[in-house]
Amino acid sequence: MAKALEQLGLDPSEVEVEVVSEGRGGILGVGAQQAHVIVTPRPGVVARGGARPPVGAADDEDEEYDEDEELEDEEYEDDEEYDDEEAYEEEEQPAPVRAGQGGYGRGFAPARAPRERERRPLPEPVADPSDPVAVAVEIVEHMLELLDIDATVTPREPETVGDGTVDAVLDIHGDDLNALIGRRGETLASLQYLVNLMLNRRASVRGMVGVDIGGYRRRREETLRSLANRMAERVAANGQSITLEPMPPNERRIIHIALAEHPDVLTVSIGEGEARKVAITPRR
Repeated sequence: MAKALEQLGLDPSEVEVEVVSEGRGGILGVGAQQAHVIVTPRPGVVARGGARPPVGAADDEDEEYDEDEELEDEEYEDDEEYDDEEAYEEEEQPAPVRAGQGGYGRGFAPARAPRERERRPLPEPVADPSDPVAVAVEIVEHMLELLDIDATVTPREPETVGDGTVDAVLDIHGDDLNALIGRRGETLASLQYLVNLMLNRRASVRGMVGVDIGGYRRRREETLRSLANRMAERVAANGQSITLEPMPPNERRIIHIALAEHPDVLTVSIGEGEARKVAITPRR
């Protein structure tokens, strides 16, 4: 609305606002939509900005989060593989309604009643509550449905250190899933947390699952192993310790295990909370 007020040169008290469509926040930042409003001067008020307000102008309070704009100037580490460019496509805005096309003769669109969002009822659980893996698959499939994401969910046994000590890993495969991974897997980690939170409220037997998307965790594990070995050789060569970037617990564990039997270096975790990181030091 602020953009329309700026173009009109008016204050909020001098205009009338009609809601065309309400925005929504989405889930984990995915599926968010902007709110659209029509801003017109009140009777007797003349616009001072000399410009007509665009139909469908987005309300600043409901502006859609755009990850690309926030991160476009940030450089990734050399070991970083994930590229979230073009994770979101810019939403097309409706064209303005001109005079003679059903407007008021001043170029404004007629007021329209807000459209009600489709509310999908929660499905009745069908998975056996004593089977935590089946319950977890059902939870993930329903979340993907709410996000209008066409993907398959396949459970498998944990196979590597990166899979962690879980009952199963749920592999999600489909097209254009980068938005579910996020920068350095942050959105994926949040998704996994939510799935396990809901799992242990629904299942009668406690369980824990991992979630992977398009093999991202496997690629990340290979990258971390390669990084660990390169840094270990550098420490062994010059005798100086190297501290890696902050990592979540599962990634620090990969580094520790990768270098556990290295003859020349030791690893130790330092720092607190999200700033906790791995230091590689010479073995004395």
